[in-house]
Amino acid sequence: MLDHTLQALLASLFTWGMTAAGAAVVIFFVRINSSVINSMLSLAAGVMTAASFWSLLAPAISLAVELRMNAWLVCLLGFLTGGAVLMAGDFFADRFCRIKSFRDTDKRSLMLVSSVTFHNIPEGLAVGVAFGSLAHSIEGATLAGAVLLAFGIGIQNLPEGMAVSVPLRCDGMKRGKAFFIGQLSGAVEPISAVLGALLTVSMRSLLPFMLSVAAGAMIYVVVRELVPESQQDSKKPLMAIMMLFGFSLMMVLDVALG
Repeated sequence: MLDHTLQALLASLFTWGMTAAGAAVVIFFVRINSSVINSMLSLAAGVMTAASFWSLLAPAISLAVELRMNAWLVCLLGFLTGGAVLMAGDFFADRFCRIKSFRDTDKRSLMLVSSVTFHNIPEGLAVGVAFGSLAHSIEGATLAGAVLLAFGIGIQNLPEGMAVSVPLRCDGMKRGKAFFIGQLSGAVEPISAVLGALLTVSMRSLLPFMLSVAAGAMIYVVVRELVPESQQDSKKPLMAIMMLFGFSLMMVLDVALG
């Protein structure tokens, strides 16, 4: 049988590949009108909102309870920390963009990419911990469970890859570059998965906080950037429908895949 660290690496390469598959959607975009741009931003907002709860906060709360932590306090502190980190980043990005004469869309793209990348770190850790738990014979850890977790995260990464690359393309970035950056947001998963597998016991205790941090970061980007931008479109009902669709898509994938 393969070493548990190698299993975690292979599983996380699959989740990264699924991010790349989602990001590849931009290859089919040639010209995009403003309503399509704003629809994609709304879709990304829905995906990220759903992911922040079902992919991040809910597992964080469950794991914190399992580890006999003060679940509400750990997750609250993590969630607020994530928002605070992005708020600080927003402040410094504003100053940097003014100095360098960057467009607002450049700042939004930077925040979007950083938040999704940040979100992928604890997901990679979760995969690594799942496989590393097999080596430590942790109660409830099974190979089937670890494989299913990696498969579920991989499927969820499809719309997440799209949620990064499509807004970048909508902001005028070339298709190849938008795809490259979109798939790159998932490149942290193999690295963090290997770390998670090697440091299973200590990393497992950090996961509730880190998952919550990622959730706070994602919600900040949705409220600060994606929703306000999409609501500038005259077709506001369509924008709301697209956000609901993105939320529903991510919710179904998360719940159906456990």
